Amino acid sequence: MEKGDIGFVFPDVIHHYQVLTPGVNKATYLIASPFTIVKFADIMQSMAPEYPIIKAEKVEPEVYRGINAILETEQSDITVAQAYLQIVLARCIGKLNLVEKSSVGSNDLIYQTVSYISANFKKKFSLEEMAKDLGVSKYVLSRLFSKTFHRNFNQYLNDARLNYACHRLENTSDSITNICLDSGFESQRTFNRVFKERYKISPSDYRSICVKEILS
Repeated sequence: MEKGDIGFVFPDVIHHYQVLTPGVNKATYLIASPFTIVKFADIMQSMAPEYPIIKAEKVEPEVYRGINAILETEQSDITVAQAYLQIVLARCIGKLNLVEKSSVGSNDLIYQTVSYISANFKKKFSLEEMAKDLGVSKYVLSRLFSKTFHRNFNQYLNDARLNYACHRLENTSDSITNICLDSGFESQRTFNRVFKERYKISPSDYRSICVKEILS
């Protein structure tokens, strides 16, 4: 990448970044859940850029203004930041050649694992069933989770479910029971336990905090 270029990394796409010369090169990273960008969420979940870089000469000035506005937005003004992010994506997404995620790195087991969880986390399945679907042994898959993601299978799967549940808690008035079941948890009791282990608060308290931040 060169000065002024913009890169996009969609969810569940294996990626790497590096600033080669600290103090000389500088990069700004904006990280956001696709679920906070409702209009583009489906596209970002199912597609990925064939080449993720937009060169500076093709970037509209409005995009840079939007990025700067996001960086200057107060942390409490999440809705404002989301609005600017939608503008940035609306101006840029048409300049990216999007392809089905299944065609990006399809022979890479790490990519296949990430894609499988992303596509199936709302369903009930075991490590053994996932390994069978991917055509590998459960021991190979178990080692991949621990060595690559530093999480076991259940932890990684629950992380995906919790991320989705948090989006629903933040952005809908759906009941917590419906949210936990839609997110792939078998019962609200399990959901509450896993949620509290991860975030140190209950789902209902989490929702209350989000509502207060929006209203403040």
